[in-house]
Amino acid sequence: MADGKVYLTGYMEVPLERIAAVTAALPHHIALTRAEPGCIAFSVTPSLDDPTRFTVAETFRDQASFDAHQRRTASSAWARITEGLPRHYTITTD
Repeated sequence: MADGKVYLTGYMEVPLERIAAVTAALPHHIALTRAEPGCIAFSVTPSLDDPTRFTVAETFRDQASFDAHQRRTASSAWARITEGLPRHYTITTD
């Protein structure tokens, strides 16, 4: 398991008909994630250029913290609300 920081960057595509639900769910999802042990930074923001694109940037202390985040979100309300939305992410480590 890697000992360095884990970075996820990229974007999620949200069709216009689902933007209201995703936007409403974001504050809770962000608050829960930022409270997780090992979360250094976390943001999901609407693109200024494309209303159907949400930019995602995450930094976790280590692989274990990132993996715990992935496990938590897999069964969360956020997972249900964003199910099936295309995600274009790159994950890198220190």
